[in-house]
Amino acid sequence: MAGRFTLDTNILVYSVDSVAGARHDLAVEIVDRATEQECWLTLQAIGEFYAVVTRKGIVPRADAAAQAADWLETFPSIGASAASVRGALGEAASGRASYWDALLVATAAEAGCVAIITEDLADGAAVGDVRIRHPFAASGGIADPVRRLLGLT
Repeated sequence: MAGRFTLDTNILVYSVDSVAGARHDLAVEIVDRATEQECWLTLQAIGEFYAVVTRKGIVPRADAAAQAADWLETFPSIGASAASVRGALGEAASGRASYWDALLVATAAEAGCVAIITEDLADGAAVGDVRIRHPFAASGGIADPVRRLLGLT
C-alpha cells in the first residue's frame, strides 16, 4: 500500500448506482478494498454523496443517510478546516481549480493523504503532495496506479 488516500464523491456514488454498469462494479470493489487500507473520507465527499444520490433519485433518502452513516463508522473522516477553505478559495479565485475540487485536495492533504481516487481530475497530476488517481482505465478495469494503491498488484 502506497499510503493514506481518499475517495472522491463520484466513487461513492458509483458504488450505490447499480445502473452505472462496469463503473458500479469497479466502485464497489474500490470501496470494499478501501476498508482494508488506510483510507480516510472527507466529510465533503460524504455530504456530496448524499446530495447527489437523493437529488438524482439513485437511492431513497433513508438508504442514502444509512449508507453515509455506515461510511462514517467504517472510515476515519476529516472535515474542512479554515486553512483548507482559505486555500481552496485562493485556488478557485486564481482559476487553477474549482472551489470544490480545491477543497477536496486541501482537506485530503491535511488528513495526510498521498492520493485521491477520482475520475474528476487528471490522472497522475500532483497537487502539492497529493496525487490524483483516475480509477477507470480505458478498458473498463481499475487503472494500474489505483490497483497498486489498493494493494491489488
